[in-house]
Amino acid sequence: MNLQATGTSILEWSGEGLAIGMFEDATALTGDLETLDGKLSGAIKDLIADADFKGKPATSASTRIAGSPIRKLMLVGLGKSDQMTLEGLRRAGAAAAKLAKRERCKMVGISLPIFNNDAAASAQAIAEGAELALYEDRRFKSEPDDTPPVEQIELLGLAGQDAAIEKAHKICSGVFLARELVAAPANYLTPVTMAETASAIASEFGLQAEILEKEDCEKLGMGAFLGVAQASDLPPKFIHLIYRPDGAARKKVAIIGKGLTFDSGGLNIKGAGSGIEMMKTDMGGAGATLGAAKAIAQLKPDVEVHFIVAATENMISGRAIHPGDILTASNGKTIEINNTDAEGRLTLADALVYAEKLEVDAIVDLATLTGACVVALGDSIAGLWSPSDDVANQLVSASEQAGEKIWRMPMEEKYFESMKSGIADMKNTGARAGGAISAAIFLKQFVKETPWAHLDVAGPVWADKENGYNGAGATGYGVRTLVNWVTS
Repeated sequence: MNLQATGTSILEWSGEGLAIGMFEDATALTGDLETLDGKLSGAIKDLIADADFKGKPATSASTRIAGSPIRKLMLVGLGKSDQMTLEGLRRAGAAAAKLAKRERCKMVGISLPIFNNDAAASAQAIAEGAELALYEDRRFKSEPDDTPPVEQIELLGLAGQDAAIEKAHKICSGVFLARELVAAPANYLTPVTMAETASAIASEFGLQAEILEKEDCEKLGMGAFLGVAQASDLPPKFIHLIYRPDGAARKKVAIIGKGLTFDSGGLNIKGAGSGIEMMKTDMGGAGATLGAAKAIAQLKPDVEVHFIVAATENMISGRAIHPGDILTASNGKTIEINNTDAEGRLTLADALVYAEKLEVDAIVDLATLTGACVVALGDSIAGLWSPSDDVANQLVSASEQAGEKIWRMPMEEKYFESMKSGIADMKNTGARAGGAISAAIFLKQFVKETPWAHLDVAGPVWADKENGYNGAGATGYGVRTLVNWVTS
C-alpha cells in the first residue's frame, strides 16, 4: 500500500473514496464541507440524515455518489472537538481505512483535522492508524482474501509531511513483526526460530547480534533461566541485539522481553480452563522487544539500545525442575521453586542481571507475567512497576503518545515477606493476593542500582475481538511505547 501526504483539498480531490472526519458538535456544514456538499448535490447532508450520523467516535457512514469524480463518500466520527487527541486521530485514520476496504475502494483520500497545530504528529498518527488497521496476517490460511486491497491512501491537506508518514511506516513494520511473532503457534515459533528472526533483523538493519547458547549461559551462571529450559527438547537461546548510533549516544538503555515460546506450566501443569492453548503468546514481551529493535534500527536515534530475550519453552519431561528444587541465578541468589508455572520471572532474573552488567542508564522489561495483572487491570491496560519515578513517568508519557494504556502500580516491599524461604534466599511465588505486585518485587531482587521498570503486558498483547486499529488476535502492544521511550 502506498500512503502519501498531499496538499489537495476535499474540493479538488478525485478518486474512488473520500473519507471526511466530522466532530460530534459540528455536523452542521460550513466552509469547504458546505461547498463540497453543494458540488455533490446535497449528498453529505443526505448521508448525515439517512444514517442518523452524529459524529460520535467509532461511528461511520458511507454512500455512493453518481456522476461525480468521487465514487464513494465516507464520514468518520471524531467525537467532541474539545476532546480530540492524537489517539483519536489514529483511530479515525483506522476507521477511514477499514471503511475504504469494506467499500472496495482501492484509492482513498482521508481528510482529518490537525491536532494542536502539529501537522507532523497528526500525519504520523493518521498514517499509523491506517496501516495498523489494514494489516492482515494470513500466513496460516490456505485461501486468499478476495477483497480488493486498499492500494493508495492520500492524507489531504498535509503536504510536506512525508517524513512523518515514513516514520509511521517504520514503526508499524516493528508492530507487524511483533504481531506475527505473538500470533505464530509454538510449532512455528521456537527458541531457535526466534533467534533466527533476531539474527535476520540484525543482518538486514545493521544491528550487532549475540546469540548465547546453553553452554555460554552455563558459564555465566544463569541457573534460573536454564532451570526453566532444561525440560525442553529444544535448546534455549539467549538473544542480545545491539543498536549503536553513528555518532555519540546521549544515553544507553536496555529492553528485556520475556521469551517463553510455549508455557505448559511445567510439572505444575496448566489445567482445564487455564488458557494453555494460548500459551504461544507467552513471548509477548519478546515480540515487542524484537519489534522495537526493527523499528529503532530504521529510525536511527542517537541512543544505544540493547535488546535482550532469554528464549525457551517451559515443558514437562524427566529433566523438568521439580517443585521444591533450588536454582541459583547468575547474581548468586538462590530460589526455591514452589511453582514451576511461575517460570517467566526466573528467565527474567538472569536477563536483568545480564543487562545491569552492561552499565546502561535504564532497564525496562516487558512480560506476560501474571494473570493477576489481567484480573486487576483487564485486557487493555499493562501494569507498570518501578522504584524510579523518572523512568515510570517517561514510560507513562511514551504510552500516552502511542495510545497504549499503562497504569502504574505500587512496589509494596512488604509483599516480599510471602516469598521468603526457609532454605533459600527466596521462593519464586508469594501469596495469591497481590500476585502481580509480588512478581514485580521478585524481579527487583535482580537489579541492584540501575533505574528499572517492569511492564506486565499479559492483558493487552492479545485481543479477542477487533478494537480500533487492532484486529482480533495479536496486537503488537508495546512496540510504539518503547520506540517513543527510546527516542524521547
